[in-house]
Amino acid sequence: MFRFTKPIVRAIAPAMIAATAALTPQVHAADYPTKPVRVVVAFTPGGTTDILARNVSQQLAQRFKQSFVVDNRPGAGGNIGTEFVVRAPADGYTLLVNSVGPISINQTLYKRLSYDPLTDLVPVVQIADVPNVLVVHPSLPVKNLDEFVAYLKANPGKLNYSSTGVGTSSHLSGFMLTERIGASATHIPYKGADALNDLLSGRVQFMFATIPSVISHIQGGKLRALAVTSAKRSRSLPDLPTVAEKGFPGFEAGSWFGFFAPKGTPEAVVMKINRAVNEVLPSLQAQMIREGADPVGGTPQQFGKFTRAEYEKWKLVVRASGASVD
Repeated sequence: MFRFTKPIVRAIAPAMIAATAALTPQVHAADYPTKPVRVVVAFTPGGTTDILARNVSQQLAQRFKQSFVVDNRPGAGGNIGTEFVVRAPADGYTLLVNSVGPISINQTLYKRLSYDPLTDLVPVVQIADVPNVLVVHPSLPVKNLDEFVAYLKANPGKLNYSSTGVGTSSHLSGFMLTERIGASATHIPYKGADALNDLLSGRVQFMFATIPSVISHIQGGKLRALAVTSAKRSRSLPDLPTVAEKGFPGFEAGSWFGFFAPKGTPEAVVMKINRAVNEVLPSLQAQMIREGADPVGGTPQQFGKFTRAEYEKWKLVVRASGASVD
């Protein structure tokens, strides 16, 4: 019978602990998820981020036979919900569905951001690309982008455009176009749905809005769509030209949405979520396109490269616009 002496036990114990720790992420990923998963949305219910998060989360819940509960934590342009996830345990049970603003714009826009979304979060998978669409009130005497550009030049400073807030994609898209045209218009920032409500009422004349938020109003004739801001035409509005093809090459602006996890989340868990989202997206494709979103998918690496490129692009636009939030 062998008996270990105390020095040998002390020598073996650290090795056993290290081996166990090394195996923990794999064991955890194999069983994941064993309890409800919180999916944080940094915006109010009913918006594009929220709708996409709920649609995908419902599919994930069915796939994993576990609850994926959407938790809306709005405020500060998406910073409150984003920081909540940054500070959450990196165990895969707190995820974030977020958009271009909090990930690629706010770091330049906000002077006192206490975290870096590009390094303190792990990109998991892109859900969708959602172009902005230039919409005008029907009372404006323009039928297409060419007529809009001519009218804007002929009426400098007389048109107002709404946005969902200073430094948002909605605002910066308007700034980019007026700069390219060489004409002026007055930007009026709002909080949330009021931007669209005032456009529908005619208090403002135009807006760059996400397609899901206005597609029913376009189809109902309450708004007139002139162009989309994506690099290629949207599958949701295929007859609508892009701003780029109407004489503004390189013009690309819009929103996108995807899953993120806290820094340090085991790679095996990240990949398990990534694979699941990629597998459920095809079942949502028809619905997403109908509602104004183009499904994307892809690897975490592709999504990470994309978010960094978006940060570099929007950093220049934010600085050129002079937009800043204390």
